[in-house]
Amino acid sequence: MKEYKIETKCIQEGYKPQNGEPRILPIYQSTTYKYDSSEHLGDLFDLKAPGHMYTRISNPTVDFVEQKIAALEGGVGAMCTSSGQAASLTCILNIANAGDNFVCLSTIYGGTINLFAVTLKRVGIEVRFVNQSMSDEEIEKYFDENTKLVFGETIANPALTILDIERFANLAHKHNVPLVVDNTFATPINCRPFEHGADIVMHSTTKYMDGHASVVGGVVIDSGNFDWEAAGKFPGLTEPDDSYHGVVYTRDFGKAAFITKARVQLMRDLGVTPQPMTAFILNLGLETLALRMERHCQNALAVAKFLENNENVSWINYPDLESSDQYALTQKYLPGGSCGVISFGVKGGREAAVKFMNALKMAAIVVHVADARTSVLHPASTTHRQLTDEQLVEAGITPDLIRLSVGIENVEDIIDDIKQAFAAI
Repeated sequence: MKEYKIETKCIQEGYKPQNGEPRILPIYQSTTYKYDSSEHLGDLFDLKAPGHMYTRISNPTVDFVEQKIAALEGGVGAMCTSSGQAASLTCILNIANAGDNFVCLSTIYGGTINLFAVTLKRVGIEVRFVNQSMSDEEIEKYFDENTKLVFGETIANPALTILDIERFANLAHKHNVPLVVDNTFATPINCRPFEHGADIVMHSTTKYMDGHASVVGGVVIDSGNFDWEAAGKFPGLTEPDDSYHGVVYTRDFGKAAFITKARVQLMRDLGVTPQPMTAFILNLGLETLALRMERHCQNALAVAKFLENNENVSWINYPDLESSDQYALTQKYLPGGSCGVISFGVKGGREAAVKFMNALKMAAIVVHVADARTSVLHPASTTHRQLTDEQLVEAGITPDLIRLSVGIENVEDIIDDIKQAFAAI
C-alpha cells in the first residue's frame, strides 16, 4: 500500500490495533515489565533484545506516540521527553562534551537561550550565537575543530524569523556537523526540516502538537541521514560505550545510532521521562494536528491583515504577509502556512502594550503559546525577562513587542476582541 498522506498519518500511524484489541491507544500505566527468565532481561540490559525494561527508559504507550511522530517528520526514530527543554538539552548532550562548542541562531526562545548560554556553560559546553543576516564567511569564523552542531528554530519564538534550513544545513555539513532544528511552531504539518537537509529535529510538544495546553512534553527525532563515522568528530557514537559492555552505536544500530544513544544513555541517566498518561493526551492532540494547524494559519493571516492596516499598530511581523521580509523564505519552506503566532507593536510603546493586553476580554494573558485558545504575552517582561537588552535585540524582541497566539475560535470574535481593546486605550 502506498504511504499515507500526512493528515492520515496523524490518525493512523503509531498504535495499530490487531484483531480484538482496543480501538484507541491503551495507557500502559506501569513502571515495570515481567519476563520469564533473567537471561531475557539481561539481554535487554545489554541492548541485545528489543522490549521494555523500565518506564524510565521506555514504555509501550510512549513508544506508540514516538512512532507516530517519527512518521510525521520522516525520521528513523523518535524519543519523547518530559519537556521541550529536556529535548533541547538531549540534542546537545548526546554529541557534545565539556570543551566542545556549537553554533546557534540568536533568534531562539528565551528559555533555550538561558539553557545554552548559562547552564551549559557551567558544564563546559560553549554556545556561539550567530544571526541569519551574517554572510556565510562571517558565520564560518564561529566554527572550529571542537564545534559539534548547528542549532536553530524553523520559526523563531517570538521574533518569527524563518530559518533558511538549506543554507545552514550546507554550512553545518561543510564542517562535518549536523543541523538540529526546533520545529515547534511549524510542526511537521507545515514544514519537515529533514526534506531540506536538517539531521535532527526536536519539538516542545507542549505547543501545537498537544494543542490544548494540557501536558508539558518534548520530543527528539532522528533523520538517520547524518554519517557520524565519516564526520570523525563523535566518539560517543562511533567508539565503544563501556556502560553497555562495549556497544558501538553506529556499528550496532546503524541509521538509528543517535536516537538509540539518546534513549539508552541519556534517558537512562537523566531521567527526563514522559509519563504514559502524558503520551496518551499528546496522542489525542496529534490526531487533530493537521486540522488545527490549517485553522490556526487561516485565522492568524486574517488577524495579521487586520493589524497591518490598523492605526494603533506601529509595526507587525507575520511571515505569511506579503509585506514581511520573511515572506520569500516562508514561501520556500512553509508554502501552506507558517503558524498561528503574530508579533506586533502598539503605538505608545511598552505602557500602551500593557494597557492593550489588560483590555482584552477573550484573549488571555498566559505564559504559553500555540494552543486552541487565543492568548497574548509581553515577552520582554515575561518569557525573555532574564535576557540583557543586548540579548533582547539579538533575539528580535523590542520593548513594545506583543506576541499574539491566534487560536481556532471564530476569527470574527478574535478581531472584535482586539478592536474593543484598542478602543479601551
